[in-house]
Amino acid sequence: MTRFRERVVLVTGAASGIGRASAERIAAEGGAVFCVDLDEQALADTVAAITAAGGRAAARRCDVSDEAEVRACVAECVAQFGSLHALVNMAGLLRFDDTAQMTTADWQKIIDVNLTGTMLLCREVLPHLLQTGGSIVNAASTAALSGLPCGAAYAASKGGVLAMTRSIAVEYAKRGVRANCICPGDIKTGMTHKIAFPDTMDFDLMSRIMSLTGPRGPEVTAGVIAMLASEDGAHITGEDIRVDGGTLS
Repeated sequence: MTRFRERVVLVTGAASGIGRASAERIAAEGGAVFCVDLDEQALADTVAAITAAGGRAAARRCDVSDEAEVRACVAECVAQFGSLHALVNMAGLLRFDDTAQMTTADWQKIIDVNLTGTMLLCREVLPHLLQTGGSIVNAASTAALSGLPCGAAYAASKGGVLAMTRSIAVEYAKRGVRANCICPGDIKTGMTHKIAFPDTMDFDLMSRIMSLTGPRGPEVTAGVIAMLASEDGAHITGEDIRVDGGTLS
């Protein structure tokens, strides 16, 4: 399959998890991938894996919550590859806090990375996507659609991403740019393995976010992302697609 031949895709969160799986999937389908993350070593591993498999990739360390870094990152991507056809916005943070004990700083960090960071990337790539008729795929979550215990900040950030993405989709529909969200649930990634829970967590409530078919790897989400970012998704915009094994069904 060569859906991304002669297409350039910028992928954030590309050092691990869904971001890395998406970068590898798009590269395997012929795309040139510009990989973005904070973890430079893991980012280099992603690029090495892609190039070893015969794909094209480059990387840049970037804090997506930093406006200047995001602007420089997008500029470097376009300078290196000549154009930009899609943005896959997978960078994010997940943490659990008892809402009554959550600090403003912890709340703000989640919002800065997950919501503001997503906005900054969208804003900076839009002028380039308008030239190529491009596509945006943002990372929402099942937490944007259903309550997440001890996850108020994360759920708020992902709900914001979902609402923002729909607004971008409507605003740019007649101008040839599509914007969609994926809503993963019960996906095993490095981020989920590192989760710390507050002492007050009621784990009976966590069954709300467990899939009917058991947890899956990030590659199942990468396949959906590749479809949305490619011409196979040409008539899909403003949509949120759950990849959750029936969790919210």
